[in-house]
Amino acid sequence: MQQFDILIVGGGMAGATAALAISKLNADYKVGVVEAFAPKDNVHPSFDDRSIAFAQQSVVYLQSLGLFKSSWTYAQAIKQVNVSDRGHFGKTQINHDDYQCDALGYVVEVNPYGAFLHQQLNSAGVTLFCPASVTELKQCDAQVEITLSDAQQLSAKLLIIADGAQSPTRTLLKFDFSSVVYEQGALIANIQVQGGHNGKAFERFTEHGPMALLPMSDDRYSLVWCMNNTQLEPYLQMAPEQFVAQLQQAFGYRAGLFTHVGMRSSYPLMFGRVDKVVSHRCLLIGNAAHAIHPIAGQGFNLGLRDIQCLVTVLANTDKQELGNYHFTRSYELSREQDINMVMTLTDSLVRLFSNSSRLVALGRSCGLFAMALSTRLKAPLAKQLMGHVLKGTIK
Repeated sequence: MQQFDILIVGGGMAGATAALAISKLNADYKVGVVEAFAPKDNVHPSFDDRSIAFAQQSVVYLQSLGLFKSSWTYAQAIKQVNVSDRGHFGKTQINHDDYQCDALGYVVEVNPYGAFLHQQLNSAGVTLFCPASVTELKQCDAQVEITLSDAQQLSAKLLIIADGAQSPTRTLLKFDFSSVVYEQGALIANIQVQGGHNGKAFERFTEHGPMALLPMSDDRYSLVWCMNNTQLEPYLQMAPEQFVAQLQQAFGYRAGLFTHVGMRSSYPLMFGRVDKVVSHRCLLIGNAAHAIHPIAGQGFNLGLRDIQCLVTVLANTDKQELGNYHFTRSYELSREQDINMVMTLTDSLVRLFSNSSRLVALGRSCGLFAMALSTRLKAPLAKQLMGHVLKGTIK
């Protein structure tokens, strides 16, 4: 049986980042990563590459680890965020200049970034088991023992579970994961815009559902369009020209003239979380611990703060205490408030902006209008968007 200090199940963005952050903290830790899917070799840029939003605080943290460069061709700065309620007068803008930072965040293409992370794993001395998955798991007093799909047996003082919202490892451990499936699904695609986007992002609430446009390289937007599940299939099947026309009609012209759409796909939207993020010598991070609506672009950033807190607990723990009750309890307490706040916020936004009541719509508009008039009033929203929830404030 191969022995490790820390094993991570899941080598996606959360798992790989956690492994690299731990190796950066202490190179003496023996770290292994178990990943079910081999990364793509020779990743070439594609119009249809999926993207993810990094909040400003996430960017600062990743830069401290040597895991982000603003000069990358597949990273695009968000200079301004526009929030509006279609058909109502309320709207507001959040500008990077108001908070003395170069960008409110960055939009990063997942494929090239994932390939970069796996290259870093090799150079950091992390042992990668890929492709492999966990078939058996046993929690012992002093370690956790796992058996892989290729029959290899591994043990560790601490097991970190980072294998996504449908985590099979979480199921093996019998974590109680409660979830609510929204009546909406998310349609995602990349959109070309005439004249460029100038680093502007949009969160627009419409009668169909919330729509987000995030700026990407090469004058593209990453579109997330939430709509009733019954509407998804017609929008996925219609001709590209017809889809672009429908999108323009639903969104309006605030973001410019849309000229081209790439491949479209969709996924169901849900609200889900575990009752506890820890078990004996095991803990959960990222989507394995919490699945949230994409309405505010908080998913990966919340998972990255899981990693930050984990590394802080590691830094204040003697190696012989790694994975014990005091260790896992410290991690659990450090994450409770942030996870509760973000999940409550995103779920409340979904319900608030899905409400067709005229009185509620008036309240929404008044709130957005007030934010437009006062930097102080919109500071809490800016703080959340930029990820400044662990420490420090924006005034």
